[in-house]
Amino acid sequence: MQTNKAYKQRLLQYCKTLIQERIDTAQAAMDNAQQASNSEEKSSAGDKYETARAMGHIEKDMHAKQLEANKIELAALSIVENSNNETAGTGAFIDCGQQLFFIAAGLGKIKFKGKTIFVLSPKAPLAKLFFSKKKGDKIIFNSTEIIIADIF
Repeated sequence: MQTNKAYKQRLLQYCKTLIQERIDTAQAAMDNAQQASNSEEKSSAGDKYETARAMGHIEKDMHAKQLEANKIELAALSIVENSNNETAGTGAFIDCGQQLFFIAAGLGKIKFKGKTIFVLSPKAPLAKLFFSKKKGDKIIFNSTEIIIADIF
């Protein structure tokens, strides 16, 4: 079990790194949008100036929302930190043979240590189907039966 726990801890750290990269990217894009908006020179074509500034603000707001969403995802990973799961729930790593799932954050399909893992938000429909299931249980998703081989 220690090997599984160590694997999950390394996966968790990798997920944190991915989210931190998204945070850094969103912050940089937000800063660039603000800088572009501030540097737009007022010209005799006032409408063009106002439009460019408005577009800069819209872009900045979009990146601010992405930044906030990623900060929330990163904070949610702290809940997963010391989880020890025998049933599926937040923090569970679920091995279904051909498919691997980690219920932690909405990162989607990632590659980790040569394996494809679906990192699901606890609010995702598939994650909710897994909740309270244990080793040997099965779920039906998109008309496909998925049998849980292991949970940790």
